[in-house]
Amino acid sequence: MKITVIAPMESIVQTASEVLRKQDFGWPGEIEVVQGVLETGLEQAFRAIDRGTDAIVSRGGTASLIARNVEIPVAEIQVSAFDILRALKEMGDVKSPVGVVFGRRLLFECEKLGELIGVPMREIHIGSDVFEEKIQAALSDGISAFMGDAISVRLLKERGQKAFPIQSSEDAVSRAIADAINLVTVRRREQEKAELFRTVINASDEGIISIDRYGTINVFNPAAEQMMQISSATAIGKPIGDIIPDDKLRDCLTGEKFEAEDVKHIDDRVFAIKRIPIKLNREVVGAIANMQDVTKLQIFEQTVRQKLNAKGLFAKFHLEQMIGSTPIMKTLKDRLLQYAATDTTVLITGESGTGKERAAQSIHNSSKCRKGPFVAVNCAALPEHLLESELFGYEEGAFTGAKKGGKEGLFELAHGGTIFLDEISEMPLPLQARLLRVLQEKEVMRLGADRVIPVNVRVLASSNQDLMGLVDDRKFRADLYYRLDVFRLHIPPLRERSEDIPELVRGFLERPASFISSVSGITPDAIAFLQQLPWRGNVRELRNVVERLRLLSVGPLINEADVRQELVGAVRPDECAPPEMSAEDVEKDKIRQLFKEEKNNHTRVAKRLGISRSTLWRKMKGWYVEK
Repeated sequence: MKITVIAPMESIVQTASEVLRKQDFGWPGEIEVVQGVLETGLEQAFRAIDRGTDAIVSRGGTASLIARNVEIPVAEIQVSAFDILRALKEMGDVKSPVGVVFGRRLLFECEKLGELIGVPMREIHIGSDVFEEKIQAALSDGISAFMGDAISVRLLKERGQKAFPIQSSEDAVSRAIADAINLVTVRRREQEKAELFRTVINASDEGIISIDRYGTINVFNPAAEQMMQISSATAIGKPIGDIIPDDKLRDCLTGEKFEAEDVKHIDDRVFAIKRIPIKLNREVVGAIANMQDVTKLQIFEQTVRQKLNAKGLFAKFHLEQMIGSTPIMKTLKDRLLQYAATDTTVLITGESGTGKERAAQSIHNSSKCRKGPFVAVNCAALPEHLLESELFGYEEGAFTGAKKGGKEGLFELAHGGTIFLDEISEMPLPLQARLLRVLQEKEVMRLGADRVIPVNVRVLASSNQDLMGLVDDRKFRADLYYRLDVFRLHIPPLRERSEDIPELVRGFLERPASFISSVSGITPDAIAFLQQLPWRGNVRELRNVVERLRLLSVGPLINEADVRQELVGAVRPDECAPPEMSAEDVEKDKIRQLFKEEKNNHTRVAKRLGISRSTLWRKMKGWYVEK
């Protein structure tokens, strides 16, 4: 990045150089200083642009001339009252009124400044075509001494008039350079936003067409080109009626009723179109149309539904398969059996990889509805409109591409069994309201239907996030949270039950491998080393590591060297808490350290932990944070 100072006078060259020597503007690029006035200044500007400069700094008529002929920002060195006073001092004892000659109006009134200091002054604005006329008028009014910018002084001296240049102070030059830096920063930020907008629009698989308030096309992305078989070069700049004669996008501009959603047939293809007016301060300034190929939508929905149905109409995992004999796991299994004996909603919490879905399957297989279906759905895997249709189903004709005869939703499929809502924290707020009604009324209504369908479904939900914190942040409905949080089952992270690691590893090694392996066991030192690791990915991460070790280890037994070689660089030593420290102690130490780093600012500590302030307070309740 570069900024070029084009000085009309040698004195400004020296002043600018002195400013750059003394002051650090925090500008990561280069700032160069060259001399040039009027046409020579403009030529210097063109050369600077060829060298890659991002902004120009200049003064007076030279700045005006450059600004009219270039597209990059131009910051002007402003003339201050101090500059005028300094020029008056150089003029000496002046008896007659003084003419301040400049190519553009100054930021202050010279006449009032003259009244304050007792020297009559008149500001004279000149142009190349009226210079002689205005100077003659000033001489006729008794003005015999002049001051001004470099151009004015040169012209006055050529005509034999007494003229003194107005020099620019270091402060004025410094402010102009700072202005140029701000202009470049803002311009670059806007360019980045424009490029981001352009990239998103062009990368979209959906056809996007936009018009301005006059109905002229200003956006026609590649997907629209493919769908309409019209190039953007042909479309952009043309009235939309010339490109798409029967389009209804212009109706958005009138402020009257328009068809927001529509189906359009082009050749042998069908497109779903959504039209939205673009408003600025409640005024319609354009409109945008979003086009989707219905055939592709149908294929996508079919694929997603196949994956959902393939994932779970039955539960494969049973409680007996849950490995772990530590006290915390024994308590977990006992509570799981207690919950399985009821029909009440269960909220399963725990970090990613702890086995929340397996716990849900164990509850189902231990419950009285174990012969019924088990339907699992990941709430974060689908967009809102598709998740809604999958959960609640739809009637024929409910929306474009709806299956003939309609489709039953997952709640209906789970009738008489269990539905498991994985990552419930990712469910959009509008769907949370519908889910709450299902939990309360035990009935669902399909999209596009006018009747309700009773369902008998046991609901299990899971989250790896702090739902109460999300409630505090208004990202999760409080009424739904309390409806789900009747029975809670927390799956502990692996670091809190490291004594179970030997049993887990042996269980993983006993499973049939999908490849040929000579490994038959693991040494005690390797187990001890595994027990010291933090396992941020929990049981899932441990299972993956053991699988890799089975393939890569050369001996019959996996030893500590094999583990270290496989995990080198994957785990930082400081992430391993000492064996004698509990997870709560580790968390306390971490929070205390953050309070020291953030100087006891609760908001910043909560932000670094990725939780809300209220959640932080709850974590601190009952123990003292060392400040």
